[in-house]
Amino acid sequence: MSSDDTSAGDERAVPLDCCGGLDNVDYSKMDLTLMEGLLKHTNFHDSSFCVAVVAIIFNPFFWNVVARWEHRTRTLSRLFGSPHLACYCLGFVILLLNVYRSHSMTVAMKAQAKWEVMDRTDIFYVGVALMVLGTVLVVGSFLALGFTGTFLGDYFGILMDEKVTGFPFNLTENPMYWGSTANYLGLALIGASAVGLFLTAIVAVVYKVAIRFEGPFTELIYQERSQRRKHE
Repeated sequence: MSSDDTSAGDERAVPLDCCGGLDNVDYSKMDLTLMEGLLKHTNFHDSSFCVAVVAIIFNPFFWNVVARWEHRTRTLSRLFGSPHLACYCLGFVILLLNVYRSHSMTVAMKAQAKWEVMDRTDIFYVGVALMVLGTVLVVGSFLALGFTGTFLGDYFGILMDEKVTGFPFNLTENPMYWGSTANYLGLALIGASAVGLFLTAIVAVVYKVAIRFEGPFTELIYQERSQRRKHE
């Protein structure tokens, strides 16, 4: 191979830096109209918005803390005389908290002006479709898991025989959470609410964090059961 061929091969081996990399991007020419409009139609200091944010963050924090405490101490099971009854009571409280969260988000959306960009028929029907999808995921998840499976029965020692893999768990790992998120997004689109989009984003982030904590802990519970069965 000649030196010319070698130098040509070396040149081809150098990775191309398209457009000079991100350092050469002129961010001043980016169209930020939508983001500016979103921020313009959202009042982050409104009391109803703050209440909704607190409700969104508090709910998964509450049920994770209480459920882990129960798993360690069995205090609720002893107090109610049965792990099933204790789980039903916690599930009822969680339902009430979720109803209040939905109410607080609705109040926050109604308290602030609609965003004209979203106030369109096609976006309205996209919102309706998302709410239908979300409802199917939530209801399907509840039917697949049952009450105790849905409301942290694992932490009360009420374990399922095997992992649920049918619908809607064959579509997504956490259909209850993402179905709820789809419902809130649909509600925001139907109401043409900019603040609703922000609140939905917070819901998604909070659920993502909750999944990071709940998933490994639930797996640990079932691993402990498997180990106990091996020693029996």
